[in-house]
Amino acid sequence: MDSNTELTKTISLEKYGIKTEKINYQLSPDALHDIAIEKGQGVEVNSGALAINTGKFTGRSPLDRFIVKDDITKDKVWWGDINIPFNSDDFDALYDKVVDYLGDKEVFVRDAYACADENYKLNIRVVNEYPWSNMFAYNMFLRPSDAELESFQEEWLVVNAPGFLANPAVDKTRQANFAILDFTRKIALIGGTGYTGEIKKGIFSALNFILPVFKNTLPMHCSANVGKNDDTAIFFGLSGTGKTTLSADPDRRLIGDDEHGWTNENTVFNFEGGCYAKVIDLSSEKEPEIYNAIKRGAILENVIIDDKGAVDFGDTSITQNTRVSYPIYHIENIQKPSIGRNPKNIFFLTADAFGVLPPISKLTPSQAAYHFISGYTAKVAGTEAGVKEPIPSFSACFGAPFMPLHPTKYAEMLSTKMKEAGVNVWLVNTGWTGGPYGVGSRIKLKYTRAMINAVLNGDLGLYNYDDYHIHSVFGVAQPRSCPGVPTEVLSPRTTWNDDEAYYKKAFTLSNAFRENFKQFESYASEEIRRGGPQRYAF
Repeated sequence: MDSNTELTKTISLEKYGIKTEKINYQLSPDALHDIAIEKGQGVEVNSGALAINTGKFTGRSPLDRFIVKDDITKDKVWWGDINIPFNSDDFDALYDKVVDYLGDKEVFVRDAYACADENYKLNIRVVNEYPWSNMFAYNMFLRPSDAELESFQEEWLVVNAPGFLANPAVDKTRQANFAILDFTRKIALIGGTGYTGEIKKGIFSALNFILPVFKNTLPMHCSANVGKNDDTAIFFGLSGTGKTTLSADPDRRLIGDDEHGWTNENTVFNFEGGCYAKVIDLSSEKEPEIYNAIKRGAILENVIIDDKGAVDFGDTSITQNTRVSYPIYHIENIQKPSIGRNPKNIFFLTADAFGVLPPISKLTPSQAAYHFISGYTAKVAGTEAGVKEPIPSFSACFGAPFMPLHPTKYAEMLSTKMKEAGVNVWLVNTGWTGGPYGVGSRIKLKYTRAMINAVLNGDLGLYNYDDYHIHSVFGVAQPRSCPGVPTEVLSPRTTWNDDEAYYKKAFTLSNAFRENFKQFESYASEEIRRGGPQRYAF
């Protein structure tokens, strides 16, 4: 287990411009848990975990994420609505305001690192205004030993001040909250938001620039685990598609649930030291590993608790983005260290609320590149005024908000690595079947697990033409049978019982794919473009 001792080391923050002497350095999660409760910033639930409310922001704010445009970034970053440029002088002025704000505050400081592979290790110093934010940093970053801390030299600084509100007219932000990366000063500056995910995603975004540009290593928004034969599996997917759930498998060792690198040395390593899982509708029956990880040391965010300390995981009155963070050692079956070999299988997870994609299908290399660049899932619309239609949502590389480079850069790196490693790539629909959202039903988790297990056990690994059906719209190969899964479930068209309605909806989705891909066509090769679905003009 990672070091959990209290250190008596005294540090100064004056070199960062922070003049406070009220510095809590490297406190244990137990101490931070107790301080948060003493300050009235959290409560303890009946499992022993700390529950906090992140305030106005219960999720990331992508339009308030900026990158300083300077000599390092100006010709490399894919500037636009995702990577919004920020002037270097404006950053310096805002940074000075934030550290001045912290100058008379009690702060919580943590030294940690990212990247489990020693060859890619990134030392980080995190300065937090709140104790629970610092506890989150303990959970989510990798934890140095006491001996390592004695000679620790930080490379990146994270300054996190939720209570500081920017003045947009003066500070050149969009609104009072902001998350800004400066690659020259190596600072992630976060203010005006208590949402803890901004802390980890700031470093993830930095690594998504550093690793491909300077280390020729592919960063990935994915989970990963390892089987008994040391076979690695990777799960790409956007929030709510099942990355954390499906990688937490009692029969496989967890490498990590969200952020990884794939090296030229044929290894996959975790960036993080913990997990940050959605807990909406969480139950011990469906997701026992995550459920049992919610104990002292874990932090629940924006959940509803009754007067006996019980959490109602079905109550989304604060947000649908209820979450828990916990150190990875709260999961019993983990890979130590968090490194695996080249993957044998890659799964692209999508929650297709249109109900037209097969629950599992095998992709060709060109299809894999196309779907990776597309990064499809679907958002379910609300039921106000009778609106029940799903909305297609595309996020390039299954993580566009964190990708500073052009998506085709990551896609090219992934394609090269997949070919070199001979990886099988699978598209897994964890969304709807038998009709779209509002008509059909969510694919049962036990069926999804059975399909993934069949792949990992080798039952679906070999491509025999007679064993697969080629989807007439998306061109993917869907298996005709799978152990533990009813045959009719494998064919989305069959579950609809209405061919005309099914194909109309399938072409609606395929057209959305093609419309979205127009922004990448001039950058993508002919091979990648051939991986897309058919187009139909209604």
